[in-house]
Amino acid sequence: MKAAVFHGPNELRLEEVKKPVIGEEEVLVKVNVSAVCGTDVRIFEGKKTKGVRTPSIIGHELVGTIDEVGEKVTGFFEGDRVGIMPVIPCRKCHYCMNGQENVCENRTAIGYEFDGGFAEYVKIPGTAIQAGNLVKLPDNVSFEQAVVAEPLACCLNGQKKTNVKMGDVVVVTGGGPIGLMHVQLAKIAGAKKVILSEPIDHRREKALEAGADLAVNPMEESLHDIILSETDGLGADVVIMAIGVPSLVNSSASLLKKGGTLNLFAGFTKGVLSEIDPNIIHYNEINVNGTSALTRANYHQSLALIASGQINTEVLTTTGYTLDNIEQAINDVRNGTGMKSVITI
Repeated sequence: MKAAVFHGPNELRLEEVKKPVIGEEEVLVKVNVSAVCGTDVRIFEGKKTKGVRTPSIIGHELVGTIDEVGEKVTGFFEGDRVGIMPVIPCRKCHYCMNGQENVCENRTAIGYEFDGGFAEYVKIPGTAIQAGNLVKLPDNVSFEQAVVAEPLACCLNGQKKTNVKMGDVVVVTGGGPIGLMHVQLAKIAGAKKVILSEPIDHRREKALEAGADLAVNPMEESLHDIILSETDGLGADVVIMAIGVPSLVNSSASLLKKGGTLNLFAGFTKGVLSEIDPNIIHYNEINVNGTSALTRANYHQSLALIASGQINTEVLTTTGYTLDNIEQAINDVRNGTGMKSVITI
């Protein structure tokens, strides 16, 4: 089979590799569609290394069709259209036992410890099937729509951390696909105003299409002044950082009203630190939290939102890629040329 094999930073090669052979508790999925995550870009650049093997097949956002079913697997059949939750919880550690399976102490993941979706076929391990990580797709949801269910589920986890309420003013920094997911979810949660900060023109346009009330170019306008103007001088209730730029953490915190919440949603490069004025936290009593991955419940909620038509998936994706030009797909995400690159396999 064809696969894009990751050999190290900036080295991804399309190769002919052996088609996976499954065991009696495993499932083989023919990958129909994969998508490029910002984390894939960080892996490609060598900035994300935990759990990453070389050589290996990366890619953790994938959907497909069951090709083979192991003898001991029940409930799944050849031809089933399925989505795959990449993070496999152990279900036994302290975090799994206390509602935090997304940060499982012993977690493994498709696209990391197990080969991922930048290939024609992917083997789903028995641990993933037993944990419920393989999910049948609703009939009315296309593969191109379903492939964003995993990142949308991560955003749902983030929205839970921010606790967006009806009537809130929400600021999202970063207008990539993740930022636009947060825009839509904040609106669904009842935010009265969602303001997006993004320097790239076409992304600001898509943000307005996704439901943002304002789309600000922070290189040409003062985001701080605009937020104060839009909130009678109070500041935003919630700020979600959908871009992993450490230098923006402090300025993002300063956009909040007293008692507001700053969510560091995006991943940051290990070892790159950020300065923050502790007085902003102390005197304004703001809450600062983070978000990591998703739970299985988040994934099911995400699929339900897509199936019900509440999420505009078209503004989130750029199609037209294949395994043959996967490096271009990654670079287009890195450079902001498109949105989430969708790879048809």
